[in-house]
Amino acid sequence: MSLRDWLPWSRKSGATTTLDLFREIYGSKQSKTGAAVNLKTALQCATVMACARVIANGIAQVPLKLYQESEDGRKTTARTHPLYHVLHRKPNPWQTSFEFREMVGLHLALAGRAYAYKVIVGGQIRELIPFEPGKVQAKLATDGITITYEVTGRDGTVMTFGSDLIWHLKGPSWNGWEAMDALELAREAIGLAIATEESQATLHRNGVRVPGVYSVEGTLNEAQHKQLRKFLAENYAGENSGLPMIVDRNAKWLQMAMTGVDAQHLETRKHQVVEVCRAMGVMPIMVFESDKATTYASAEAMFDAHVKHTLGVWWERIEQSIDCNLLSERDLDNGIYSKFVGNGLLRGSVKDRADYYSKALGAGGSPAWMTQDEVRSLEELNPLGGDAARLPAITNAPKPPPAEPMPA
Repeated sequence: MSLRDWLPWSRKSGATTTLDLFREIYGSKQSKTGAAVNLKTALQCATVMACARVIANGIAQVPLKLYQESEDGRKTTARTHPLYHVLHRKPNPWQTSFEFREMVGLHLALAGRAYAYKVIVGGQIRELIPFEPGKVQAKLATDGITITYEVTGRDGTVMTFGSDLIWHLKGPSWNGWEAMDALELAREAIGLAIATEESQATLHRNGVRVPGVYSVEGTLNEAQHKQLRKFLAENYAGENSGLPMIVDRNAKWLQMAMTGVDAQHLETRKHQVVEVCRAMGVMPIMVFESDKATTYASAEAMFDAHVKHTLGVWWERIEQSIDCNLLSERDLDNGIYSKFVGNGLLRGSVKDRADYYSKALGAGGSPAWMTQDEVRSLEELNPLGGDAARLPAITNAPKPPPAEPMPA
């Protein structure tokens, strides 16, 4: 049996889904509200799914490339390096770079860690085969240094790999060698969000009628009980809720619990959106949650803060992991390093790109730090050479004051 037949994500008959794997490894952990919090229930919480998607998209949509810095400080893309194609376009035969990094982002956001098997040919990494986090257990040896990884295959057998064959991406860690469980840390916030959503759904299922007492005069026998319950369900529940109630025998409805308004469901649910976002490190506006005080200017500042304080952290974490775990010492000595190209976020904004390039070319009297050819390269245009390959001179710099005449 080949490695691909054994892998836990194999699509052959009998393969286990991601949700089943997480349920098998972790099971359901109840929050204080009584709501079970596991991968399946967490993803069914709209805020959790939105936060995970925001992180995953931010990791996937920005180009990831290898660069080489020469001794004189010049930087060029390391296109001839075998890992360049793996990271930038095709990590394995069935995934694009976007799909692979999107999956890695989901694993990091929800499980706090991600794993990939290194397919090494001729001393170079040629493919990265993803593992599902729930099927991998990191083991620290008694020497306190050596880490091995036990991976459970689709047939239930376990194989052990050394750290030289596994790319282990870690989120925030307490002990330095394994990440903290993201869902476990946010269990109460997610549990309350699930519970309030279920409570709201129950209210609507019952026609926004909370439990109470329907009181009639006299004693009802068993048949009358069933007949009355059926009568109420058919005439005053579901799509018939809210209709005027016609009753006899001096029947009365005595409400015994708070209404949805009294319980402030909407306020609680809005607060839980913020709580889940806080736990996952995502600004609420990124999951389409904002208040009436939000303006265009403040929203733009929040988007910038998302890039700096959320995506920038994940980019740096992944870049350093690539440099330390996928590149060799020889590569590092030769100046090879990985980099997320954050300018890719400007693709949808022509005005922002124009402003950035103008300043880069020296507009406003500041020294230029980019050439025309470098700008053209970012726009996928061919270089022109000549003056376009040289930094432009400052053409609109303020003129110096005239010299004072020499005294006679």
